[in-house]
Amino acid sequence: MDAAPTPLPTRLTAQEALVCAMVLMGVSDRGMTDAELAAMSRLVRELPAFGDFHPSEIDTVTEVVLGLLDQADGLDRASEMIRDALPPRLRETAYLLACEIAAADGDASQEELRFLQDFRIALDIDRLVAGAIERAAKARFQVI
Repeated sequence: MDAAPTPLPTRLTAQEALVCAMVLMGVSDRGMTDAELAAMSRLVRELPAFGDFHPSEIDTVTEVVLGLLDQADGLDRASEMIRDALPPRLRETAYLLACEIAAADGDASQEELRFLQDFRIALDIDRLVAGAIERAAKARFQVI
């Protein structure tokens, strides 16, 4: 007898929402690379926004995201949950974190770029602000 699936949360904490943004970006092209996983872990360990969030909780948020994406409207619902969990000043942070994950493996796929565009719109981030964030993330991962 299979146990009933764990119900998905209807709300996220601000920190969970930020991690959710990174996970959504990581899976937007149907596969998360080791570089993307390492970047997520590093960002959670280093950024002040994650002061009391343990990197091991990334796995829990990832399971929630994957559960949401199994639903017909899962991507829209996840984006909505992120937007609802974050005050406007942290929505740019969520977008930045998604851009960092896109840039982490050195090449943003068409799926990742499409996700970023939809995510920017869902978070109501100005196009010029988004462009500056994208350029900064790309510049951080340039190789010599």
